Amino acid sequence: MNEERHQIILFYKYVHIDDPEAVKAWQEDICARLELKGRGIIAQEGINITFEGTKENIAEYIKELEKDKRFLNIHFKLSASNGNAFPRLSIKVRKEIVSLHLGTCDIDPNQITGVHLAPAELHEWIKNGKEFYIVDMRNVYEHKVGHFKNSILPPIENFRDLPKVVEQIYHLKNKIVLTVCTGGVRCEKASGFLIKGGFTDVYQLDGGIVSYMEKYPNEDFQGKLYVFDGRVTMGFYTDDSKHEIIGKCDHCGEQSENYVNCANPVCHRHFIACENCVTKGDGNVFCMGGCVLSRHGRKISKVEANLI
Repeated sequence: MNEERHQIILFYKYVHIDDPEAVKAWQEDICARLELKGRGIIAQEGINITFEGTKENIAEYIKELEKDKRFLNIHFKLSASNGNAFPRLSIKVRKEIVSLHLGTCDIDPNQITGVHLAPAELHEWIKNGKEFYIVDMRNVYEHKVGHFKNSILPPIENFRDLPKVVEQIYHLKNKIVLTVCTGGVRCEKASGFLIKGGFTDVYQLDGGIVSYMEKYPNEDFQGKLYVFDGRVTMGFYTDDSKHEIIGKCDHCGEQSENYVNCANPVCHRHFIACENCVTKGDGNVFCMGGCVLSRHGRKISKVEANLI
């Protein structure tokens, strides 16, 4: 019942905002009136939003948002939810709408970014065997549960690793490169960063992976899409029998899409652990590596873990 009544709206826009605090207050007021929960980030460079509410209230939210001309022509991504994806509303003002931390190398997507490639165009590229290279700009733990077939999966821990990614794929600088991420916000900057780094033919997937999965369920994207809310993962499946599980338990290697956090509160690393391994650990599962020491009753620091 709730699944039919609620939606999650995901969107972003790089647009100059003179007074982020004023936009934050405006957003908080709208969300309070429409009983929306979720996360929002406002910065001088733009807005990045994931909210949940009833379908009717989400539709009303879009109307309210578009009263401000700065927020017209946004690609909204809508997906079904059960009304419990977020425990509360949190809207913050930050320096960036995604934490890239590129410093002086930062990119303004309104000045430099890759060509937006529609999901239908990507589908044709794949179908026709066009030569191009998909570079997944998400984090390692997101890759593990789902990704495009034959895509390049750089070992990204956070976006500060982006310069290292450029080094690893620089041999493709004169090839067609397509950057992908969940909803598109990271690709806007990542594609621009590649162009600034000397890549000559750069595209980004318009609307992100979520838009492609919605249009072409069970095609080309393997596994499930990691999302940053209570659902953890999601998929668009017209036929569940075609769903392929590519995630593997970090402990035993069995197929799994079950994410847990390391039981060491100092670490809290996010990883995949199958239900059998979780049961064996009485619900307390530690990530592989140094955190295994926590089983002996001693909490270790991240510094210690990195030394092991």
